[in-house]
Amino acid sequence: MIHVRIPALLGIAVLIAGCSAWSPSPSQPQATAQLINANREVIGNARLTEEGGGVRIYVQAEKLQPGMHGIHLHAVGKCDPPDFTSSGGHFNPMGKAHGLENPMGPHAGDMPNLMVGSDGKGTLDYTDKLVSLGSGPTSLFSSNGTALVIHAGPDDQKSDPAGNSGARIACGILKKS
Repeated sequence: MIHVRIPALLGIAVLIAGCSAWSPSPSQPQATAQLINANREVIGNARLTEEGGGVRIYVQAEKLQPGMHGIHLHAVGKCDPPDFTSSGGHFNPMGKAHGLENPMGPHAGDMPNLMVGSDGKGTLDYTDKLVSLGSGPTSLFSSNGTALVIHAGPDDQKSDPAGNSGARIACGILKKS
């Protein structure tokens, strides 16, 4: 007869659950964005969920050049191709300098670079502790809305105003879900 301890089984179940695809709880505030390129072609999506004192941002994109790409939350919920400048500057309600490595920063909308593989696909899973999906100055649902923007080049994480990350090549408007 084989004896298995319940705590051991519970630990295995927790490990398996942690490896499964991310599916947020329906009770958590959520948002989505459909990412388009300059030709208005859908190239990815983003899911945002309020959790653990921040907003978890999960992005999947394809049809991008391999390498590192700056990715940021922008202060205006507009995505007019081809250059997406309608999305304004980075989301920065606290008036900080740009970059996760900048001692005077970061902007609330700054994130790590999106790494895109040789197949043109990239995924980012990041929790931004400086924004919320609720109300108040750090809410991504202000009267201007918010956009998620992917840039052509990597973000150096320290230079104002956008980390020298180059042209805006994809954009998505955040919508409550």
